[in-house]
Order: sequence, then structure tokens, then C-alpha cells
Amino acid sequence: MAISKADKRDKFLAVFERIREELINHMKSENMPEDAVTWFNENLVYNVPGGKLNRGISVVDTVAILLNRPLTDDEYFKAALLGWCIELLQAFFLVSDDMMDASISRRGQPCWYRVHDVKGLGKVHNIAINDSFMLEGAIYHLLKTHFRRESYYVDLLELFQEVTYKTEMGQLVDLITAPEENIDIRKYNLDKHTFIVRYKTAFYSFYLSVALAMRMCGVPDVYEINGKTIEAYKEADRILIPMGEFFQVQDDYLDYHGTEAEIGKIGTDIVDGKCSWCVCTALAYGTEAQKQLLYENYGKKGTDQAVREQAVKDMYNDEQGLNIPRRYEEYQKKAVADINAMIDQVPEPEAHEVGKGNRLRRDAFRAFLSKITDRKA
Repeated sequence: MAISKADKRDKFLAVFERIREELINHMKSENMPEDAVTWFNENLVYNVPGGKLNRGISVVDTVAILLNRPLTDDEYFKAALLGWCIELLQAFFLVSDDMMDASISRRGQPCWYRVHDVKGLGKVHNIAINDSFMLEGAIYHLLKTHFRRESYYVDLLELFQEVTYKTEMGQLVDLITAPEENIDIRKYNLDKHTFIVRYKTAFYSFYLSVALAMRMCGVPDVYEINGKTIEAYKEADRILIPMGEFFQVQDDYLDYHGTEAEIGKIGTDIVDGKCSWCVCTALAYGTEAQKQLLYENYGKKGTDQAVREQAVKDMYNDEQGLNIPRRYEEYQKKAVADINAMIDQVPEPEAHEVGKGNRLRRDAFRAFLSKITDRKA
């Protein structure tokens, strides 16, 4: 019987409770003072389980697809634990990112650094810097506790370290391309946007989930099918990084075109002056007059920011002019077709090898793609 999305989420969240308890018990075993243990617990509860959890649950889904059968309790726990390590990584990025961007809210609550009181222990403020480090440190503690005896332990460590470094590279390019206090959209272009989204989002949001599942299932770096050499992790990278790029372009488009009811937030990319696919596309294809309108109105905060934002939206919406909705529709169709074509090139394992789980399967990629096509939030 197929498990509902809500039940799948609840089952995954139950593993977080086990992990949280384990991390808290480890803090106590280190003789941490009670107030520090309370603080760390609040850091975990506030920052880790609140999102959509797609990245983490995708590890479980991918392991089940590769093994082509329901998981045992032990397999489920291990796959879910790897998924929660991605959610810890995400929390580490978001807590620090919110400070860098001076953001106000995240997931419908104040950003962690803006919390005024943590269980009577005072405000967070700059302690959030260390708190973000502790979220990252928890990943490696969990990996050591649960995977140290596995043959693929070093592969897991390398995956987390490499993907973290790549994400930080993307964040650096993003921060210096669009600094908060000195936005110059003349620096924006589609190539730079591609680099930022591939490095800042695609590696940790798409590639990491599947690559961790592959390692857990024993998929080797190289194998042969019918005389053809398959470099499994390069194949995964080839498909999942463009998929992550498509996801972020979708996100950029929804920020401008989606309603608050649809996407659960008010889009702010235009007012914030973000290096978004929409503005990069407008700069690439706009007339000099259209570009001038962007220079004068994009990323301009102040009492008239709503008027300026609407001027940019009107230009994006102009069916006789830039028509960003039409350009996005064309982009989406091509992106989905290209990704499906790449998936179709993955050689399927022989029937007798499917149950072993140590070969790539097209369904692992199709499952990921189906989660993001036609999404509204």
C-alpha cells in the first residue's frame, strides 16, 4: 500500500526525534552545562525540522528505488539519518545566510539570529554564528556514530565536505555579485546566474541526496552494462545539476509571478535586487530603454519601492515586449525535455541485477523530476 505524503513526513520526523535525543545525550556526556544543552536543543528544534524536508526524504526515496523493494527498519533508519544530515547542512547554511542577508523571517518565524529569548537564556544575535557551526558539526558526529564501520564511510565524509565547499563557493559569488548595500545589476548575466545556482543550490539540494543513497546502496564509481562503461556519479551529476538549476529558475519565476497564496510568501527579489533568472533574462533580451528602466527601478528600496517594483513587473508582463511568462514557459519546456532526454540515456541494469541496488536506475531521477515539475511553491 502506498504511503501518503503526510505519513511519509511523520515517519521521517520520528527519526529526527531519535537523532535529537542522541545529540543531546552526547552533549550531556561531554559535561556541557545545563543551559548550554537547553540552548543547543532549541537550536536544533527551531532550525532543522521546519522546512519541506524534500532533500532529506529524497535520500529514503532513492534508496527504495535503487533496492526496488521496501526498506527494512535498519535500512530506513540509516537512509533517513543521511537525509537528516542534509537537513542539518541546510540549517547550517540558512542560519548563516540569514545573518549575511540581514533577513527578517524564515519559514514563517523570525530568523534564528533575531530570536529575542531562548528559554529565558537571552537573545541569540551573534551567537547564531557559533550555532550554525554546531549544526554542521552534528553531521560529522552522526556519520561517525552510525557509519564508521561501513566500507563507504569515507565516501560519505567526502560527499558532505565537497558539497559544502561548493555551496560556499556559490554563496561567495552571490554575495559579491549582489552585495546588499551596493547593488549594480550591470554585473548580472545568465552565465553568472547559472554558476551561482549550480554551486549554491544544485549540489546540496539535488546531487547530494541521490549520491548519498547511491553510496549506501553500494553503487560503485565505475561499472559495465553490456560492454558499456558507466561512471555512475558523473552520470548523476550530469542529470541532477541541470535539474537543480531548473528548480532555482522556477523559484525565481515564482517569486515574481506566484501569488502569496500559491507560494506561501511575498516575493521580494525585485525590491531586494536579487540576481534572479528573470532580471538576467530581461538584461539579455531587453532593449536599451527596457534596461534603463531596470537600472532605475530594480533593487531600489524606499518609500516608493512598491511603485518601482510594479514598474518592473509591468515590463516583465508586457506581452508585446519582454513577456517573461512566455520566455519562462519556453525555458521550462526545453529544460524538462532536455533532462528527460538525459535520463533516457542512463542504461538500465539487467533484470537479475535490479534487486541488488548497486546500479543506477532511471526511476531515481524521474522521481526527483516529478517532485519539481509544475510546482507552485
